[in-house]
Amino acid sequence: MHNSLWVTTTISYTACAAQAFFFVFFISTEFSLLTIMCYDRYVAICKPLHYGTLLGSRACAHMAAAAWASGFLNALLHTANTFSLPLCQGNALGQFFCEIPQILKLSCSHSGYFRELGLLGVSVCLAFGCFIFIIFSYVQIFRAVLRIPSEQGRHKAFSTCLPHLAVVSLFISIGAFAYLKPPSIFSPSLHLALSVLYSVVPPALNPLIYSLRNQELKDAIRKMMTGCFSK
Repeated sequence: MHNSLWVTTTISYTACAAQAFFFVFFISTEFSLLTIMCYDRYVAICKPLHYGTLLGSRACAHMAAAAWASGFLNALLHTANTFSLPLCQGNALGQFFCEIPQILKLSCSHSGYFRELGLLGVSVCLAFGCFIFIIFSYVQIFRAVLRIPSEQGRHKAFSTCLPHLAVVSLFISIGAFAYLKPPSIFSPSLHLALSVLYSVVPPALNPLIYSLRNQELKDAIRKMMTGCFSK
């Protein structure tokens, strides 16, 4: 984002590797944490009496640590493989950040390219497993919500799930379209716009959507806005 705002078009090799690593790291961790949040809502709505047992502080710490560790390992493998390849197609990337598919286009090593495809296949399988888990969880959640007798109870349950579901849908749909779209509709400007959407928008929405459901934060914002207008 800094490079885009300041129209910076050059980056060092080390900084490019760091940028690619952190991009994969945070994207992978983001999806893992979204899956954990889905499990949290599933337990809260479908198994409320077991919530304290299944999602105690120790269990939450273990799941968060697993999400960060898996994201770190995934990013380390992809970055190490990509930046070990010799580049023979110049050094100009068709992207506003160091994205691994764009770097691979500059490589002339077929073995490294196939290794990256293998790593990508493993990552896609893991992501697909998380996606199936999210779909299964929300099917169970909506079935449980529809059985709630009071309209107020159903509204409260839906309002708890819908912000998370909106972020997950945005994250998955835009990311999948960016990388799985047919070559016939490829254009650099479209790819750039999609990259900004799935890499910037979902993480930016997370604190806004989840924090604004916190009553204490709402009261603090209301008090701050009232103080500003009163002055």
